Amino acid sequence: MSMLGSCLALLVVGPLAGCTEAPPDFTVRPGVQIATVLDAHPGDALTLYSPDGERLLTIIADDLGQAHFAYVPDEHIVLESSESTRFPIVDGRVLLPGEGYVIQNDEVDPVEWSGPFTVWAVDEGIDEAVYDDQVLTGIHVSPLTGPVGDTEDGYQYVETRDGTLLSVMVRFPDAMLYGEGPYPTVIEYSGYSPSRPDRPDPGSEVANAFGYATVGVNMRGTGCSGGVFDVFNPAQHADGYDVVEVVARQDWALHNRVGMVGLSYPGISQLYVASTAPPSLAAIVPLSTIADSWEMQWPGGIYNQGFTRQWIAEREAQAQVGGMSWVTARIEAGDATCEDNVSLSSQSIDFESFLHALEFRPPDADDRDLTLLVEQIEAAVFQGGGFQDEQTGAQFGSMLDRFYRSRATKFVLYNGRHPDGYTPDLVVRWYEFLEFYLTERVPRLPQAVRLFGAESFAGIFGIEGYVFPEDRFDAFGNDHAAALAAYEAEPQVRVLFEVGAGGAQDGDPFPRFEKTYRKWPPRKAEEVSWFLDDGGMLANTAPATSGADTWTFDAEAGSTTFFGPAGYQLFAPLWDIDWTPFASGYAASYLTAPFTEDTVVAGPGIAELWVRSPVDDVTVQVTLTEVRPDGVEFYVQSGWLRLGHRAATVTNDLRLDRTYHQADFSPVPVDEWVLAQVAIPSVAHPIRAGSSLRMIVSSPGRDHGTWEFESPPYQGTPTFDLGRGGTHASSLVMTTLPVIHVPSGLPPCPSLRGQPCRTYIPLDNVPVR
Repeated sequence: MSMLGSCLALLVVGPLAGCTEAPPDFTVRPGVQIATVLDAHPGDALTLYSPDGERLLTIIADDLGQAHFAYVPDEHIVLESSESTRFPIVDGRVLLPGEGYVIQNDEVDPVEWSGPFTVWAVDEGIDEAVYDDQVLTGIHVSPLTGPVGDTEDGYQYVETRDGTLLSVMVRFPDAMLYGEGPYPTVIEYSGYSPSRPDRPDPGSEVANAFGYATVGVNMRGTGCSGGVFDVFNPAQHADGYDVVEVVARQDWALHNRVGMVGLSYPGISQLYVASTAPPSLAAIVPLSTIADSWEMQWPGGIYNQGFTRQWIAEREAQAQVGGMSWVTARIEAGDATCEDNVSLSSQSIDFESFLHALEFRPPDADDRDLTLLVEQIEAAVFQGGGFQDEQTGAQFGSMLDRFYRSRATKFVLYNGRHPDGYTPDLVVRWYEFLEFYLTERVPRLPQAVRLFGAESFAGIFGIEGYVFPEDRFDAFGNDHAAALAAYEAEPQVRVLFEVGAGGAQDGDPFPRFEKTYRKWPPRKAEEVSWFLDDGGMLANTAPATSGADTWTFDAEAGSTTFFGPAGYQLFAPLWDIDWTPFASGYAASYLTAPFTEDTVVAGPGIAELWVRSPVDDVTVQVTLTEVRPDGVEFYVQSGWLRLGHRAATVTNDLRLDRTYHQADFSPVPVDEWVLAQVAIPSVAHPIRAGSSLRMIVSSPGRDHGTWEFESPPYQGTPTFDLGRGGTHASSLVMTTLPVIHVPSGLPPCPSLRGQPCRTYIPLDNVPVR
């Protein structure tokens, strides 16, 4: 009997690893923490074996003979390809890198197999030849008249290290304005529609108008790109590395270096890609980003059933066949590559259900945690974010001092809203940054943009009569080195205060004042503590005598946002607000004495709460507001916590380090006092003399625009005790920023971007008797 025959006879129910002379019976495309079967027989039971021969997972091939392995259980199970809600991540983990994996169909005789293959880590599988051999073409686009020629001439596919083809759209700037190149080049990379030929995404449109070549790239499993969609998985990070290196090798890419642009999804993706340290990536401009992807879905360990759930469900729907109209149109027009690519959409996971099951943070989530990954970024970074961002929140503030390897960093922070990174003044600043670190020239706003672009840029935000600011480094002539030295001498953090009250009309995205810092949080910020006291007071010292107030669970709060009948209007200068207060007894409220001098209160901060509960599962929200002497109350910031996750370590600068792991979760002991520390995210808000700081403790909800919160399934309506003074001295710890001149006069209500306001209604606490 031949060696092949011996292998098949002896190992029909085990892995054929070692029988390398046996030809594969079907194709497996391994990649970064994934392996995809492409051409098995429909209905085959395909079993993945680990390099040491352990049976990991069996997936029944779909009607096209496909199966996708990305997550494996702790114990072997069998799944249909369509059973995406059962994929094993709660009691399992991602597919680990390693050599010698095998996929087999053990139910036939002789056994069919894949041959041994390697699953890569994010920094493996790199092949320079893949980058060198690809040539991309583009079309010119005028900011005034649109595309020059057929948009199809700019549409094509880029091959990644594992053979996946990503759809891309290349646009060159107007040759009449900017010449024939080479051009400074930026990539916009997301799961939206950046490669759609007839409609550029915003970052590409802005950069193209400023004289940049742009490359819009759809992530794997989205648009017309091949592969299977996953949310922020390492395969996407590696694909971004590959795209950067392919684009940088084009003869039209200036200096054979590229940058990245984008806000929200394409802003977040920049950080993931940059964490792989592509050698040809010069600079990135991530705007309105998240930090830890798990905590974005589970802020404080509480399921976000509002914006995050809806966003994930929409991404999953768009990744399916027919999910994007432009993709369907391409297939109907004969794009065979697109049609072949989207066939894998049947392997996409139902991520809304999938992530809802992740009640505890799995250790593998570290691979998608930007607070850790940004430490690996080497490119120059310009990041902008709003403290009250209604979509992605303020957690980004926790990573701003962790860009240890970046060539340069600049951060612009502000009270504000999700799209504000595209306000014209901020666009000028990130263009300035790209000119220094990508284009390598003294930044000057293109004359065509200055003459014709102000109205277009400002009109989106409802700004009237906008004029671009003067070029800040014009005095340096063409001396790039001297201008760059001056730029780098400026503090790296710029904080804009009271944005929305500094323009010609209320809500215009301009600040009343600003301040710069060397880092965030600032080194000289001073910690200040206030303690919960009788009569709803926040006192400067802890009361000597123990007491307690109560709050009752509010069943309606979790699904209640602060928007009025007009709903969520992304670009309206002023939102329609219906910010409903908690009824008496359903929150505990505490107010400082009026401030005696103008003060900027800043976070991160910590609310230290002593809580006694009649049930073992408690979720809490802590909201800070400013209460002014004119009777107006402005929202400042909120933090959340499921008290089972109360185990935490206080790190530097009032940051809390908690794992959210199941092993560290501890139900709340019934009718016993426990201490829980609620993280207050980054913020900076001026409180003028005469105003007070208010802290409200309640069930999660009512105080956010798009986040809604899932409540524990209580059988009744529990009431919780909140300690104050003595041995249960609950407190709020924030910082105040040093020496800032706060302009006189109170901002109108409404005006401040991202910060709803209302008439202040005092809330009488219900004390424990």
